[in-house]
Amino acid sequence: MQANENYQQTQRLIEQELNLPSPPAIAVQILNAVRKDEAALAELGAIIAADPSLTAQMLKVANSGIFACNGNITSIQRAMSILGTNTIKNIALSFVIATELGGNEHTSLDCDNFWRRSVTTAVSAELLAKTVQFQTDDIFVTALLQDIGMMVISLTKGEEYNSLLKDARTVAADLLQLEKEKYGFDHQQVGYALLMDWNLPESISEPILYHHQPQNAHETYRKSAEIIYYAEQLSAIYTDVGGAETARLLQRELVEQFSIEETQAAKLLDDVATRSSEILETFELEPGEMKPYSVLLQEANSELGKLNLSNEQMILEMQEAKEKAERLAHELQDANTRLKELVYRDGLTGLYNHRYFQESLANELARASRYHSSVSLILFDIDFFKKVNDTHGHPAGDLVLMNIARAVTSAVRPCDIVSRYGGEEFAVVLPETSAAGTKVFAARLRRCVEGIATLVNGQLIYVTVSAGAATFDQSNTKITKSDLIETADRGLYRSKQNGRNQVTVLEPELSID
Repeated sequence: MQANENYQQTQRLIEQELNLPSPPAIAVQILNAVRKDEAALAELGAIIAADPSLTAQMLKVANSGIFACNGNITSIQRAMSILGTNTIKNIALSFVIATELGGNEHTSLDCDNFWRRSVTTAVSAELLAKTVQFQTDDIFVTALLQDIGMMVISLTKGEEYNSLLKDARTVAADLLQLEKEKYGFDHQQVGYALLMDWNLPESISEPILYHHQPQNAHETYRKSAEIIYYAEQLSAIYTDVGGAETARLLQRELVEQFSIEETQAAKLLDDVATRSSEILETFELEPGEMKPYSVLLQEANSELGKLNLSNEQMILEMQEAKEKAERLAHELQDANTRLKELVYRDGLTGLYNHRYFQESLANELARASRYHSSVSLILFDIDFFKKVNDTHGHPAGDLVLMNIARAVTSAVRPCDIVSRYGGEEFAVVLPETSAAGTKVFAARLRRCVEGIATLVNGQLIYVTVSAGAATFDQSNTKITKSDLIETADRGLYRSKQNGRNQVTVLEPELSID
């Protein structure tokens, strides 16, 4: 009972924090068709056959080495009769979902790398399941979607989540723990929530919920979760900085965990590379130079001649070191980029400065004009701020400014841009926000500041703000950046004239040349 209540709380939190994408239309058709027992084969075949590209991709996978059909499958109907309806359904879902969420421009993730790793994990899981003789039709699509929660979080949180991923890599932190500390849930739970919302079967969604902690999975799905856990490590050898030593340790662990022969584990390591390259091309992903582990050892042996295996491993480890150095170079480049960003930050409040405000407002206006959307601007400043400085001193005034900056930053969306306009005046740029939405937000911002107390020398300082706002939308596309700023500034001035601690929203007027 308690576990169910905890899940419901997590589900509500996910729905509040994230925008769960809708399932692809063809995925819904496929799932609905399979639920109709008597007509499942014919209807499913018709749905897939209606998409020539999907049909071609599926036949390539059905004839690939991971399903060992040796090119005998020439139609979707024959594929279903040989591999089974459920397997074909899952292969189809894999392509449909990967295509729908493939090159999404709204996420800060490297989508190609994300799906390259996901596809390699799916191939690894299918091969591992066959090696340990675990019978399941769902393992390929389950492994493919095991980290889909990361994609969903990134779609909503953007660069904020990308920074969390970098933190997990650079300091070797537990990503699940970082996610729970930041959002109250992790990407396993998000993936489970999404797939349950899409009505995918529990045999797919349940292992995903525990794929980083298979020991916590229900007994029914624990084996699937274990296979996905190790499949992800197999994938990492070829998609992350893995290499010789990692492969050797994983080979030993597979032997102990699944009671298989060392030769079987070695063959599995090789097959993951060869089969993944084949399937990645089917998903229209560049496999890169994915050499089997045995080939890497052979190349090292040809370089070192008669030297022993330890020297062969040294060569591979040198290659690993080179790759690690390259990765660190990229991370250093990212750090330099962050340093450059300091040029656009106000030294006292940490907000963006006036220069960045001007550039970002121009960019958002251009984007709104291009995509026929809206963008709003709020200008606000602190009422009687000179009195605060005169009464309590400039250090107290600085504390007030910093407290307001923190409060406003917490109140806005990740896409909104908060800047220190100058002195005690601030600016907030609100992309994709109508005039009505801006009025509501500006009123909430005013109330938020009104409730802030700054403690100085045992005395609480309260301040209020006056604000002006204006919106650019398609009703008048000739409005310029200067028009928008001038209108918001007039609104701010009118708020002060009318008694302060209020918001005035005005419609922009064209400037007269």
